Amino acid sequence: MRVLVTGGAGFIGSHTCDRLARLGHEVTVLDALTAPVHRDGRPSYLTPGVELVVGDVRDRDALAPLLRRTDAVFHLAAYQDYLTDFSRFTAVNVVSTALIYEIAVAEGIDLQRVVVASSQSAMGEGLYVCERDGEQTPDMRSEAALAQGSWELCCPECGGALEMQRTPERVSNPQNAYGMSKYGQEMVALNLGRRYNVPTVALRYSIVQGPRQSVYNAYSGACRIFCLHYLLGSAPVLYEDGLAIRDYVNIHDVVDANVRVLTDVRAIGRVFNVGGGTPYTTAEFADVVRRQYRSDLAPRVSGEYRFGDTRHIFSAIDELTGLDWTPRRTPANSVAEYAAWLEDLPELDRVLSEADNRMRALGVVRKVLS
Repeated sequence: MRVLVTGGAGFIGSHTCDRLARLGHEVTVLDALTAPVHRDGRPSYLTPGVELVVGDVRDRDALAPLLRRTDAVFHLAAYQDYLTDFSRFTAVNVVSTALIYEIAVAEGIDLQRVVVASSQSAMGEGLYVCERDGEQTPDMRSEAALAQGSWELCCPECGGALEMQRTPERVSNPQNAYGMSKYGQEMVALNLGRRYNVPTVALRYSIVQGPRQSVYNAYSGACRIFCLHYLLGSAPVLYEDGLAIRDYVNIHDVVDANVRVLTDVRAIGRVFNVGGGTPYTTAEFADVVRRQYRSDLAPRVSGEYRFGDTRHIFSAIDELTGLDWTPRRTPANSVAEYAAWLEDLPELDRVLSEADNRMRALGVVRKVLS
């Protein structure tokens, strides 16, 4: 199969290309190689034999010729991080997706499969249950509550306590610009795919961990942040109280999912969570990293928070396990691989301070009022 991977020089994209090439597919990558992820142009890890076309996925002149010789598309190119250039999230993530279908329909290109990379962030704060009022999908926490150090969500009906649930794909309640763009991308892809008979799948990745995840993003990547701290001999900061819950999925499990939905007809027209299957608090995950580095430095709670963070989110993965997929690696596996990969990277001593300074300058990191 001739497969186009947009964003194929990135973290998830490059690992996907590795697997596709091993399976005998003819792989082409379209990647803009933009900073901060790609500071040095073509990455050394790009799969040998894969054709790299440098270009913007929103550029019709770059995209159309590649689609004309493509059987399937992994649309993994995306703009991410927690920054305030809100329009860019939609411009990159949603517009590029619409353009794939626009070109395919206009030119009668028979795509056998389009797999779109969505995100757990499309679910926002996720699914909860109130003892009195039943299922709830609460909206974002208020700045006033966060500034007072009130971290937990309350029932929007009665104000009572909520119990976090595993969040299924039917919940879509994004709270930030990135999440909204990913939900928009899903809707564009799945609805245009249904209308114009383009077999389409959307995958909502949880927090993906493993080697090649860029060290230069300002916001994303707990594995990156904690590993860099321990590698450089400092204790990582835990925002809020360190008890926010996430699920972490290994990059190789993600690639397993990507390859599964490429050919499984049961996946067509559906959105799937791709998660790790086990919830971890931020403090628990930090401890996994601490043990990897055999450090005695405990993570510290600083009394700070990141404005706009989700409190808890834990993806239900029953739909994808129904396609004979299951996560087989643990966060410890992911951390060990990432730590080994970091050893070969130069000039890491300024990365953390640059990212922290940028987020503070943008007002993302804030202090609880005393």
